[in-house]
Amino acid sequence: MEAPGCRWRQLPVLLLWVNGLMTLGFAGACQQTNLCNESLMLEKLPACGKSFEEMMKKVDSKKWCNLTEFIITGVGFICPMYLLSWTPFLVSGNLRYYDNFTQCTEREANNASCFWPNPLAEGFITGIHKQFFSNCTSEKVHWEDPPDEILITLILIPVMLTCAMITLVVWCSKRSDILV
Repeated sequence: MEAPGCRWRQLPVLLLWVNGLMTLGFAGACQQTNLCNESLMLEKLPACGKSFEEMMKKVDSKKWCNLTEFIITGVGFICPMYLLSWTPFLVSGNLRYYDNFTQCTEREANNASCFWPNPLAEGFITGIHKQFFSNCTSEKVHWEDPPDEILITLILIPVMLTCAMITLVVWCSKRSDILV
């Protein structure tokens, strides 16, 4: 007969074994049998880009960097999947261009049994960004150190406060009559 302590030592090994079996079982049960059809996805994504491009033609190119011009207001586009219904995506009376573009690329990736985002879809979206938003970078701010007087003050104040607090704590801990 085994000692009671011996069973407790075997418990972690048993738990690891059960965890491994469960992980293998769940992973096998949840695996998708459909593989990503990358060629189908790459064939369908340009339609989303074309719709986004048509919408962007309606927006003055000077306003492309103004996010409110094409993300929230104006005339939207219809994802190729919904061309039969001719139903634009309305959100409180406004059309959300970039959101529709994103949803379209996600939908097309999912239709091709691909997860989204994936490297191919990200590459496509990056291409669209380069096409329309490459000139939207803001001017780089050149950061400079403050003058030495201000810098020294900003450094010394926290250092002095820290030293003062340490001194106060040590002084109070030595005076037991204050603590009572």
